[in-house]
Amino acid sequence: MKQSPFGGRRPTPGRARALFRTSVAAAGLALVGSALAPVTATVAAPTATASASNSASAKGCRQPAPQQPGTSELRTVASGGLSRTYQLHLPADYTPRRDWPVVLAFHGRGNTGVGTEEFSGLSNLPAIVAYPNGVIGTGDGDRQAWQGAPYAAAGVDDVAFTGDLIDELQATLCVDSRRVYATGKSNGAGFTGLLACRMADRIAAIAPVAGAFYPGTGENCRPSRPVPVIDFHGTGDVTIPYAGDTERGLPAIPDWTAAWADRNDCRTRPHTRTIEPDITITSYTGCDRGADVRHVAITDGGHTWPGADSYSGGGYVTGTIEAHEVMWQFLRQHRTPRSAGR
Repeated sequence: MKQSPFGGRRPTPGRARALFRTSVAAAGLALVGSALAPVTATVAAPTATASASNSASAKGCRQPAPQQPGTSELRTVASGGLSRTYQLHLPADYTPRRDWPVVLAFHGRGNTGVGTEEFSGLSNLPAIVAYPNGVIGTGDGDRQAWQGAPYAAAGVDDVAFTGDLIDELQATLCVDSRRVYATGKSNGAGFTGLLACRMADRIAAIAPVAGAFYPGTGENCRPSRPVPVIDFHGTGDVTIPYAGDTERGLPAIPDWTAAWADRNDCRTRPHTRTIEPDITITSYTGCDRGADVRHVAITDGGHTWPGADSYSGGGYVTGTIEAHEVMWQFLRQHRTPRSAGR
């Protein structure tokens, strides 16, 4: 597939038609249209220097790149008495002379950071992308998993690990500490919900895909600030059903997004539009501190990553949108408050 000058794939004909239609739609659809625009040169460039209040990030801005820009390498960080690993991708034009946003991408149960990088397209973004690896949990086989799920490894604090990983990135790279975002697939997507609950001071916004939102990912959720959310889920997902699964404590996905809209004190009724035969977007706006909530439903979509070119799970994979492009147009708008930076 041909590459655009900015690293993203060229829109498919279906996506091109959707972009055209949204560009000429009424003003009320402007928000939806912006979500579907591909990553282009209009993406906000990283700021000139790291925040003066972030000494770790300032230190990272004085360091040479730990690997060749444009490459991905497996790296390690100590956390909770364990040696944890993560796949690190630097954008091709990375330079320590300006600070960069960070995307943390958490794999699904039994997958890896490398596998998630392969199908997600996230390494095409103008950002540092870290793909952490979970610890082998319980249940069938030796499968890596994340905190909050019933099959997660006992005693492993993945929230603390995420904080240690952010610290490591800030110490070794030129990072914008106010623009750290979290995404993930399935179990990893559910974990981003836990991060939003417990690390709202460090995670600017989240973008779960096919999220497994077990009770452990959201119980007693009292974030220190409203957290913007864009969620993707297929209505035909049989692994994590769109309508929920009471036996496993999984909520219906529309209920989960509505709960975040309530948590963020969104003051308007949700606005729903079908912009392609298989894509319906529900938006909650008027939220406290601009922390809007958006849900992208893929009609008949499976337990998959929208736009994936390689295997990402069972079921139908839409080619109408590319999840990494849509989420970036949403995520890039948000920052943690200055007082929350470290």
